[in-house]
Amino acid sequence: MTSQSSQPSMDSITPFQQMIASCSGAIITSLFVTPLDVIKIRLQAQRSPFPKGKCFVYCNGLMDHICVCENGNGKAWYKPRGQFNGTLDAFVKIIRMEGIKSLWSGLPPTLVMAVPATVMYFTCYDQLCAVLRMKMGNQAEKAPLLAGAIARVGSATLISPLELIRTKLQSERQSYKELSAVIRSSVRAEGWLALWRGLGPTLLRDVPFSAMYWYNYEKGKVLLCQYKSSEPTVTITFIAGAVSGSIASIVTLPFDVVKTRRQVELGELQARNQLAQASPSTYNVMKRIVGENGIKGLFAGFMPRLIKVAPACAIMISTYEFGKAFFRKTNQEKKRRALTLQTGTT
Repeated sequence: MTSQSSQPSMDSITPFQQMIASCSGAIITSLFVTPLDVIKIRLQAQRSPFPKGKCFVYCNGLMDHICVCENGNGKAWYKPRGQFNGTLDAFVKIIRMEGIKSLWSGLPPTLVMAVPATVMYFTCYDQLCAVLRMKMGNQAEKAPLLAGAIARVGSATLISPLELIRTKLQSERQSYKELSAVIRSSVRAEGWLALWRGLGPTLLRDVPFSAMYWYNYEKGKVLLCQYKSSEPTVTITFIAGAVSGSIASIVTLPFDVVKTRRQVELGELQARNQLAQASPSTYNVMKRIVGENGIKGLFAGFMPRLIKVAPACAIMISTYEFGKAFFRKTNQEKKRRALTLQTGTT
């Protein structure tokens, strides 16, 4: 069930224009969501201060960052100053005591890594979805499901070695020369697959999330367009993105809990140079969580994840769709002018 109006042909916009649109969306999403996680981490830290060598996960709506504490202090994302009585109080005090720029602590590494990964992911999704819609015929409505899963596998696999390098740099103060020596040593000992350590839990969470997100988003967008009898607007894409992101985040929450636990464990073991003791499998981590906290342990952080994922998905997709609509309109105007000039000369 798709309407022609809500599914514009992909030949009206180039892959490069899709990249610009997704890059804009990633930057805007980071700017909006980063302060929320900075405040969350500061509130968590004052309730239970992070000891030396302890890790915490920082996520700004686009990707996760592992932060390792030294002497109770984080290297970039966490500064244990001030006593806060809640979210609004933390927001005001951080601005007053440290300046408004502190709300965007940790933004540079996000822009360096998350923006290219997001550009690759969204552009691949659009290109794959357009091809699959043509190839799948009567099953074309399932194209977003398959395209979303494939695009996420590709982007997560390509970015995984960079994730490992970034985590290693955060966990230890070392030069790039020392880092390259450590990486070469790991590759010699464990093979090239050492660069993709931890990819399994990431794919277990992100691939189902991506498949469900895009399928529900495309369905929701079409239904809202039919209900409003209009083309997709920023409001329609914002609502569809928020709802589909919420559904996907709830369903994949257990895998997010496992991934976070593994990320933290790997970061702490790296900080102590005990990486060989890392949990051997996702299943073992899941079993340990259930043993410690019961089934409810797999759904820890339900509300914070929902509050963060829903607006991040909504902002990202509405900005992306707005960018594509802008380029589509620009391309149509260029074609119209070209046709006018052509008919005028003939």
